[in-house]
Amino acid sequence: MSREINLIKEDIQNAKTALGIEFGSTRIKAVLIDSESNPIAAGSHEWENRLEYNVWTYSLEDVWAGLQDAYADMAADVKAKYDLELTNIGAIGFSAMMHGYMVFNSQDELLVPFRTWRNTMTGEAAGKLFDLFNYNIPQRWSIAHLYQAILNGEEHVKDITYLTTLAGYIHWQMTGEKVLGVGDASGMFPIDPKTKDYDETMVQKFDALVADKHFPWKLRDILPKVLVAGEKAGVLTEEGAKRLDVSGKLQAGIPVCPAEGDAGTGMAATNSVKQRTGNVSAGTSVFAMVVLEKELSKAYPELDLVTTPDGSLVAMVHCNNCTSDLNAWVGLFREFMETCGMEVDMNKLFGTLYNKAMEGDKDCGGLLSWCYFSGEPVTGFDEEGRPLFVRTPDAKFNLANFMRTHLYSSLAALKIGMDILFEQEHVELDELMGHGGLFKTKGVGQSIMAAAANVPVTCMETAGEGGAWGIALLAAYMKNKEEGETLEAYLSNRVFAGQKGETLKPDAADVEGFNRYIEHYKKAMAVERAAVETV
Repeated sequence: MSREINLIKEDIQNAKTALGIEFGSTRIKAVLIDSESNPIAAGSHEWENRLEYNVWTYSLEDVWAGLQDAYADMAADVKAKYDLELTNIGAIGFSAMMHGYMVFNSQDELLVPFRTWRNTMTGEAAGKLFDLFNYNIPQRWSIAHLYQAILNGEEHVKDITYLTTLAGYIHWQMTGEKVLGVGDASGMFPIDPKTKDYDETMVQKFDALVADKHFPWKLRDILPKVLVAGEKAGVLTEEGAKRLDVSGKLQAGIPVCPAEGDAGTGMAATNSVKQRTGNVSAGTSVFAMVVLEKELSKAYPELDLVTTPDGSLVAMVHCNNCTSDLNAWVGLFREFMETCGMEVDMNKLFGTLYNKAMEGDKDCGGLLSWCYFSGEPVTGFDEEGRPLFVRTPDAKFNLANFMRTHLYSSLAALKIGMDILFEQEHVELDELMGHGGLFKTKGVGQSIMAAAANVPVTCMETAGEGGAWGIALLAAYMKNKEEGETLEAYLSNRVFAGQKGETLKPDAADVEGFNRYIEHYKKAMAVERAAVETV
């Protein structure tokens, strides 16, 4: 919704704005919003992780150069659009990829290079912690990295005074506060949804587990303090302001909300923090987050448990593979068209092929595909994958079924994980919010997702704004909320009221067809396993 430019300029001049900065895996994005939560300026910085000594990492130099560049780009956007210098902001929030391992000593020095969520080096620790806690501890969680370092006998562990995430690190450097939003903290160590703090029983079990090592710290000594959305998390210090805005124009003293992970900001950006709602992000990878009404009956290795930014328990199904194989096939069709001398509009090509899929048989006519560019832990492929297409001689091999099977394959592992929630835990879900590249072609990915989950799927016009907008909304909530106003109420009434979105209900024939496909897919999983072992 566009506003008159003079009203936006008044918001900027009177600091009725909020700034969100999110560190994604390939892009750092800064989004400034006005008093009505509309994005009014944005900046970004491209960056890439690097593999050093078999560790996926980003250097601290990369972190700071990227932060400063994204902020400067956003401030330049403000200047270009409104002819104003940005000197004050109503509230700021920082967000980043969840999990990983950043540890510091008493001199605030980084002890080992930042180990990101992408590393799969903590299998032994994750398995032992699963057994100890009876709670799923994925390899990417901070506590798995810490315990693996202990099991490895790494010398630095005794010197740790602070363990945090990337978002927690940025927040600490900006404000001096060693705190973290509950959503991001829930990817470091399990959270008790009743206390909205680290699970005390599990904390004590971990301390007892490593007691014989005689470290000078207990676990709570080195973890950030947990805060929920809306709580004050410090202010931008003089030093923080200078590090964020190297031009020196930005004032200190700006309130900063609790730092959050990308899962939490995605929930805020899609208005899915309410119980019985969820969101699914489908692009290179795919994950679904379902806000639970109660705790699960037992631990499942296929399901991560994290929280919303205000502390409600969330079941997360995270799959490594989604559209990469599908995109590769579309690229092959592009190459064919170019070889025939045709000009190719990729948006039109994607749209044409996606819509063609809707003409296919509901169960894909006997075709099968595994989109595993990398391993897929949800289906038991921990190390490697092989993109694979299979058909029987009598299968209905046509373009519609071919495209449909690749769309189904993109969501197959996700469906297997979500079926645990629906069939074994009897979780009820009113709605899923869809966002990401799979949903760009109107109605196609949305209807396939509705069939996979057997739940209505809504795509909002604002879903593309992403996590930087989500953390800006959390900063605005902290600054502007009324006494007793919940995050759910703030988002529904002040941000998303009147927002346009399209909802597709599941088609019964599509649901039945996807179920038949997934049974065929699971029975034939040995084919994919053989491909991994022999190709």
